[in-house]
Amino acid sequence: MRLSLLVLGWSLLLFSCKEVTFKEPQPAGVPVTKEVPAGLRGTYQTFEQASGDFSDTLIIEPWGYHMKDKDDKYWLNRGTLSDSLVLKFYENYYFVNFKSGDQWVLRLVKQEPNGSLNFLAIDLQDDAKRKSMLKKISKDLKIKEFQHKS
Repeated sequence: MRLSLLVLGWSLLLFSCKEVTFKEPQPAGVPVTKEVPAGLRGTYQTFEQASGDFSDTLIIEPWGYHMKDKDDKYWLNRGTLSDSLVLKFYENYYFVNFKSGDQWVLRLVKQEPNGSLNFLAIDLQDDAKRKSMLKKISKDLKIKEFQHKS
């Protein structure tokens, strides 16, 4: 069993009040991946950057993913590739799109040369973190940032 480090910004995923959404899975025009690629499959130990602690375990299968907690209980998230969970690959990033109502929420995953995964999400509450993440992503992808007026 392959065990690699998965760096997750859980606080970005779970505690952000604002979310970037799209009308269609991103990147538009890139075909959907029907199955999780073999190189991405495996067991990953999550690591909380903020606390420096290892926490849950992410298991990536050909059909999707599931998670278990520190006590090996499978009560956490599970996702199956479908019409509401879409995976795309573009410019060395995996684009994980999941449907929320009539919108698509996006997360980026980048696999490092050592096999570990970096889970990327943008913290819209912290302007400095948002700019830093956009700068990092823009090294590989063309980024357009705009503000929506309410």
